[in-house]
Amino acid sequence: MRGARLIAVALAALTAMSAGAEDAIDRLDDALTVSGVNDTLRARISGTLDVEGYLFQPPAPGLIYTPGDSLLNPRLTLFLDAQIGPRVYFFAQARADRGFDPGVGSPRLRADEYALRFTPWEDGRFNFQTGKFATMVGSWAPRHGSWENPFVTAPLPYENLTGIWGSTAVRSVGMLLSWSHVRPSPFVGDEYADKHQRTPIIWGPSYATGAAVFGQLGKFGYAAELKNASLSSNPDNWELAGQQWRYPTMSTRLTYQPNEMWTLGLSASKGSYLQPSTNSILPAGFDRGDYRQTVVGQDLGFAWHHWQMWTELYEARYVIPKIGEVDTTAYYTEVKYKFTPQFFGAVRWNQ
Repeated sequence: MRGARLIAVALAALTAMSAGAEDAIDRLDDALTVSGVNDTLRARISGTLDVEGYLFQPPAPGLIYTPGDSLLNPRLTLFLDAQIGPRVYFFAQARADRGFDPGVGSPRLRADEYALRFTPWEDGRFNFQTGKFATMVGSWAPRHGSWENPFVTAPLPYENLTGIWGSTAVRSVGMLLSWSHVRPSPFVGDEYADKHQRTPIIWGPSYATGAAVFGQLGKFGYAAELKNASLSSNPDNWELAGQQWRYPTMSTRLTYQPNEMWTLGLSASKGSYLQPSTNSILPAGFDRGDYRQTVVGQDLGFAWHHWQMWTELYEARYVIPKIGEVDTTAYYTEVKYKFTPQFFGAVRWNQ
């Protein structure tokens, strides 16, 4: 009986501690929420704290930048959500970590997203959004946050580095194979030596600057965006002062949701992938607008009870000066099972 009483006391103490913690969180949430003008203006600040740990065999995979075999990356993320009346919404996201793509060095602060959205009708049939925000191509960007993504890294199409460089133009097929690390070259070192030059099909969530329209019409959804940089452009070119608007990128996505379990999507994008530094080395009579990245993607989502599944397939074509068209394909499938509201297991296959 004494053991039973001790267990009961321990459970009561844990319950009290849990209730106290929840009360403290509720009070903090209230303190970070403000309203005014007869409650037509509401703003809320929230955030997350993550600690990512990487352990790998060098060279560092994907978009991880370190010459070693491990990396610790703490991250503080702050969100601002503001509602102005029933039709205007503003959101922003700032992060303090070791870079948008984690690497060695001290933590630094940056603004990843800031956008203004206008919704003229309550049924969501049409929305207009402008600012710096994640791409609407594919199904991974809406769930790329660390608390929605079941993995520490992004799927293969979003972080696998190809042999395409945005900062300069390749001059021969042999050089392209060297940049892809398919053929050894005395001018290209190991995988880590040139990875800051190489690009994936889509660079993470692609927070480029621009405008978008999107909405839902029954079982069909649509989105179209005009951005200042291509899907494969690196984060340095996402700000408005980066690529400017001489060679914008147009992207679209259509979805069909026959029921609550299934979602099917089709995406397409086209835009110049070369940076302004390549202007002086392009053939006479041509400019960056003649060399574009074209991406076509298909995605499938499934949810049933504790199960979730996502799969995406991307085909990308690059027009390269003096070479012509080069194609690459990548896909992945993820399956997630929620054991409880707090615990889950997941597997991913990349190819």
